Amino acid sequence: MQHKKSNSLTSKQYLVPFILITSLFFLWGFARAILDVLNKHFQNELNISLTESSMIQVITYLGYFIMALPAGLFINRFGYRRGVVTGLLLYAAGAFLFIPSSAYNVLGGYLVALFVIACGLTFLETSANPYATELGPKETATSRLNLAQSFNGMGSALAPAIVGAFLFTSADADVSMPYIVMGIVVLVVALIFYNSRLPEIKGEDEDQNENEDEKGKAVDGIGNLKLLMHNKLFLFGLAALLAYEVAEISINSYFINFTTGMNWIEADMASYILSFSLFIFMGGRFVGSWIMRKIAAEKMLLWCGIGSVVCIAALLCGTTFGVLPVWLSIALIMANYFCEAIMFPTIFSLTLRGLGNLTKSASSVLMMTPVGGCGFLLMAWLADVSGSLIIPFIIPLIGYAIVALFARKLVKG
Repeated sequence: MQHKKSNSLTSKQYLVPFILITSLFFLWGFARAILDVLNKHFQNELNISLTESSMIQVITYLGYFIMALPAGLFINRFGYRRGVVTGLLLYAAGAFLFIPSSAYNVLGGYLVALFVIACGLTFLETSANPYATELGPKETATSRLNLAQSFNGMGSALAPAIVGAFLFTSADADVSMPYIVMGIVVLVVALIFYNSRLPEIKGEDEDQNENEDEKGKAVDGIGNLKLLMHNKLFLFGLAALLAYEVAEISINSYFINFTTGMNWIEADMASYILSFSLFIFMGGRFVGSWIMRKIAAEKMLLWCGIGSVVCIAALLCGTTFGVLPVWLSIALIMANYFCEAIMFPTIFSLTLRGLGNLTKSASSVLMMTPVGGCGFLLMAWLADVSGSLIIPFIIPLIGYAIVALFARKLVKG
């Protein structure tokens, strides 16, 4: 599909598909953000350590790693719509598994349910991220994905406040209740997608030879993956996206434990502040989406990468030496949420840029990067063995530095 050069985010023919796809971003943002509340809740209710509770992040993001390539192969063969429906059904199945898990109230049961949800989310993200970039002019692909990802930020922002208030303020709160509601909502959305006609779009670099390599030999999904592994810029983008996921997910998961462990605030207040920070994150995506209609995405990514490095370095040094008041330490974390807001969709779309018929396969590889959420296990381990809650911030600092280096590479060409 050819598009004239335009600054519009999408066209009339793609408006309804874009709205439908954008709804998915909210659903997986909500599901992933709940983990940050569950982490502290399970420590309290199951009497387990920070390292043990971090297994909910590990098993969830391990699900992304395991399911990403199968999801990509499925979508390559059956298309975006069936990929979305499959993802929604797995999401609902995992949510309803919280019912028997809550009855037995053992960590293993919850981990099985979260793994199934993660498999569903992998299908959703592998489908929706590249699809959003295709629903309009290529010039605004990054801006369009940032706008869609803003609703992911909205789901992420609402989850800690809603679920945190439910779990932390009631002594007999049933952790399965939020998931039952989610499961019902997801089934309704699955029904809508099943009965919707979503256009299957090919990138403008795709033609009748889309299944051939540069020598004219036919390639399948595995062949596409081999071609990608020889693309140095794609590999750098993959590394940058993995580094971002390590940094972003680790901070989200660590926030409540960090602020309560420092005796700054109580768990319920921490969940509200985390929710507010994620609203700032959402706002950063809306602002970034607008700015990138005027400024090159790679330049925006570079400045945001530098901003995050400065925020985390200042937090790390200032808190270590005790020269920062509590309010300023929390403000630095909030500022980092604003800086990092555009990173995932921007790195994702820039890494896919110009890949043509490799786009779907590339998307499935990129969706392996949420395995970076397992980096929280390393943060938790560092906190437990060092006896310091601030030292683990070295990990996200390194992650943001890698993002900045990727952006600098793109800016320099």
